[in-house]
Amino acid sequence: METISWNDFEKVELRVGTIIISEDFPEARKPAYKLTIDFGEQGTKRSSAQIVKHYTKEELVGRQVVCVVNFLPKQIGPFISEVLTTGFADQNGDIVLTMLSHKVPNGSKMF
Repeated sequence: METISWNDFEKVELRVGTIIISEDFPEARKPAYKLTIDFGEQGTKRSSAQIVKHYTKEELVGRQVVCVVNFLPKQIGPFISEVLTTGFADQNGDIVLTMLSHKVPNGSKMF
């Protein structure tokens, strides 16, 4: 494992947002949803997320998630993903979202 400095870690903007729209993404090569996430004062951003194994699009709306918000936008088929919605692979390689146990204000930064 490569180590990084505290300064390197501080460059990664991890922020909390609430999913306000979750849509099917049929054009994606792997099954995914298109998410619109509210980051409070930072505005709304969109993300493509391969999370269909564990979540329905309806149950995602209203959930707070942890995202990397300072990556360059990424073209995924006809969609521009503006943030990386974080998660961890389960034993089958399917993604489980990184979520909070208690609500915090949208846009809050991880420290």
